[in-house]
Amino acid sequence: MTTLSLLIGALCIFAISYRYYSAFLATKVLMLDDKRATPAHVYADGHDFSSAPKWVLFGHHFAAIAGAGPLIGPTLAAQFGWAPGFLWIVLGAVLGGCVHDFTVLVASLRHKGRSLADIALTEIGPFAGIVCMFAVLFILLVTLGGLGIVVVNAMFNSPWAVFTIGMTIPIALMMGWWMFKSVPGKVVVTGPSIAGVAALLAAVFVGRIVANSSMAGMLTFSGHQITIILMIYGFIASVLPVWLLLEPRDYLSTYLKLGTISLLIIGIIVVHPQMQFPAFTQFVHGGGPIIHGKLFPFLFVTIACGAISGFHSLIASGTTPKMLDKETDARFIGYGAMLAEALVAVVALIAACSLYPGDYYAINVPPAVFANLGLHTVDLPRLSMETSENLFGRTGGGVSLAIGMAHIFRGLPYMDKLVGYWYHYAILFEALFILSTVDAGTRAARYVLQELLGKAYKPLGNTKSVPGMLIASVLVVVSWGYLIYTGSISTIWPLFGVGNQLLATIALAVTTTFLINNGKQRYAWTTAIPMVFVGVTTLVAAVLSITTIFWPLAHVRGSELQGYLDAALMSLFVLGVILVVSAAMRRCWATLHGAPLPVDAFGAEKPAGTIVKGGCC
Repeated sequence: MTTLSLLIGALCIFAISYRYYSAFLATKVLMLDDKRATPAHVYADGHDFSSAPKWVLFGHHFAAIAGAGPLIGPTLAAQFGWAPGFLWIVLGAVLGGCVHDFTVLVASLRHKGRSLADIALTEIGPFAGIVCMFAVLFILLVTLGGLGIVVVNAMFNSPWAVFTIGMTIPIALMMGWWMFKSVPGKVVVTGPSIAGVAALLAAVFVGRIVANSSMAGMLTFSGHQITIILMIYGFIASVLPVWLLLEPRDYLSTYLKLGTISLLIIGIIVVHPQMQFPAFTQFVHGGGPIIHGKLFPFLFVTIACGAISGFHSLIASGTTPKMLDKETDARFIGYGAMLAEALVAVVALIAACSLYPGDYYAINVPPAVFANLGLHTVDLPRLSMETSENLFGRTGGGVSLAIGMAHIFRGLPYMDKLVGYWYHYAILFEALFILSTVDAGTRAARYVLQELLGKAYKPLGNTKSVPGMLIASVLVVVSWGYLIYTGSISTIWPLFGVGNQLLATIALAVTTTFLINNGKQRYAWTTAIPMVFVGVTTLVAAVLSITTIFWPLAHVRGSELQGYLDAALMSLFVLGVILVVSAAMRRCWATLHGAPLPVDAFGAEKPAGTIVKGGCC
């Protein structure tokens, strides 16, 4: 199998699934209707609820869901060979991930733009809603920690990366004002888009000049310092209006992301890099230096984003439904953006598997571990010199992916001398994915936490309350920041992968209940089948992670607290999922046997054009 065959096969499957399967979901299952007013219009406030053009919102949604997961997961899973990851990405996305994102988005639209936990409370019951709130919050915090540590590992001791990535913030602020405030009552797109993309590219080139100047020392930070900076950024992004930073930054980064993926596709077609990894490696049976478990079940939690990701449900029931202009846009944004992320994952897998195994492992494991693998580097010493970075032992997958991308780009005409620029461009590309998820994810976690705080003290539950907003944002940022500050990729990524997929199981249980309450039981298989598959594989991975990773860590001197904390969090995840899924099954059984629907459940189709009065959040 060649890299070109893999790419063409994925593109064909994605195109067919969008044309036919997403249309089936939109018309038969979810019955989208533009006569229904969306929450962005009903509850417009210019802060959280604000309608956006379809392409601008696609940019925000794609940037928010496509964090480090579709880049890092496939890169780490290359340890198993290219075949398992490719099959899981393609089939998992078409039949699971896209359905998950699309149905959650529509369910949130019909529930006034409310969160997944609030939908669970309404459709299943109060107990499930409260448990879901806690499960969503804990899993979201771990997800943010898992994504954040990747950017920390890529940026520490790299002034070039710090400058380039840091410049994206003022560029986004400039774009936000230009797009939404420079012309009253009008969204300006063309000028800010051109200027923003040009400024981003300039930042990559200027970054090298800065890194070689006297300013380099001012921009050289340790991993802990980068973590604190990231926490400050997450807090600020969580409280600013969506139009000022979140929406323009995501829209801008989408140009870079889709442009880079398009360029990588062209590079794969033109350069046609060799697949250096076999279809299957000896590590499918376990004992690998990066992923210690076997192919089943750990492949399905290592590659989460890109195939199916519970984190997406928080964006699909968080910021996106509050900005959707009309219902039919949900198909393009919900199903289409997930397909775009799956394509990112396929390209990332190809880029990683085009590296020599010796170079790949030398980057992704500590030097002491690499010395015992019996492998030798091929291009890595030369690449370290060309990129002005020490690439050995830069664990986490981000650096190896950037090197794989730079390796493909250097094969293009006249690009051989620009490997250093391509590498740092790839780091910027990855960081934009991650930071877009950090700001949107922190805001989504703030929504959930405020809902919980509002149960104890009602004013804190008001998303427009400044004290509630600040308190919730600080608690969220400190929580995921602590995980990054004290953890490592080997402990956080399993916690992130399992938690993320358990959240997808919860989301699919909620949407299955939503369909059955809505009288669509004949189509409930569309969400129930992926729910069962993801739930079973992930619960097995959770138990194995506790027994083989976290519990042994709790008995290592100096790591006791981290081991116990990770084991406790994983156990809480499992308990929460079992409780929510059990409650959903009971609710579905009751509905199918004629029991009255829960109050406010969308079991009966409301007339087209109906606007539900009353407060939203």
